[in-house]
Amino acid sequence: MTTVVVCAGGPKQELCSFEPYKKRDDVLFIGADRGALYLIEQGIIPHAIVGDFDSLSQEEYKYVMEHANDSQRFQEEKNETDTDLALLKALSYSPSDIVLTGVTGGRLDHYEAAVRSIYRLQTEHPQVVLKIINHANMLQFLVPGTHTIQADERYRYLSFFAHEQPIQGVTLRHVKYETTNEEISLGSSRFTSNEIIGTLGSISFTQGICLMIRSID
Repeated sequence: MTTVVVCAGGPKQELCSFEPYKKRDDVLFIGADRGALYLIEQGIIPHAIVGDFDSLSQEEYKYVMEHANDSQRFQEEKNETDTDLALLKALSYSPSDIVLTGVTGGRLDHYEAAVRSIYRLQTEHPQVVLKIINHANMLQFLVPGTHTIQADERYRYLSFFAHEQPIQGVTLRHVKYETTNEEISLGSSRFTSNEIIGTLGSISFTQGICLMIRSID
């Protein structure tokens, strides 16, 4: 069971906490462009760094290269974003989980591109759990089936949204607002700000793609 943490180059104040991951032996770190510098500043030597590194000064780039185990530099003119390249690198390790941070705040086009990449990769690799995490939120896509949700005091609130099409047969259990065989329609905000009761909640549905967001109060 391997977790890969990918750090992109978004605003530093938006990053997730790396402390829980630094304590584990089964975590690999990848820096995407300026995200490599962020990791090194946190005392983390990235297992790999990728990107065109256009956001780094010459001194910063030299510093990053001195701390890199595996580096891949690409031309600025390319089809993939630096974050896409880092996610593809993460998948090469055959992980159980991928955590992406450093893509919220700042440029909205970068955020939207990251969300779309996570959605695409989640549908292509349903065996891997992909998440976007920042200082206050956790975002992931769920495919049809039953999903157990572990209670976490850091993320009290739990919201569900339909992505691209309505979600059918939605059943929520062990949460403050339970449902049975209902629909989450496109544009609906009805399934916002739920809470897990006890240690485990669950959602099951038969059709559609669910965007789940867990948030700090």
